[in-house]
Amino acid sequence: MSKSLFDSAEDVQQENKFARKAKESPFMLVGIAGFLAAGLIGAYKYKNRGTMSTSVFLMQLRVAAQGTVVGCLTLGLGYQMAKEYLFDKEPKENTKSLTN
Repeated sequence: MSKSLFDSAEDVQQENKFARKAKESPFMLVGIAGFLAAGLIGAYKYKNRGTMSTSVFLMQLRVAAQGTVVGCLTLGLGYQMAKEYLFDKEPKENTKSLTN
């Protein structure tokens, strides 16, 4: 058995779920990475914030992090739509027909 003694079935299931989500939506991972980068940059810049109050700094940091995630998800959605409707030559057959 190659699995660790401490790995449970739930941990393996979560890893499979994460891998499947990453394959379906790679821009989600880019959004998470952007969020983490904004947080790390904000933590670094916290020392040099000058006379700005902490609450205002944290509010600006939150807006920057959320903007990064929303931007990445928007780019991902645009890519998916372009791939499905512009680059795909044959339409998908999952739509219902209007004639019964």
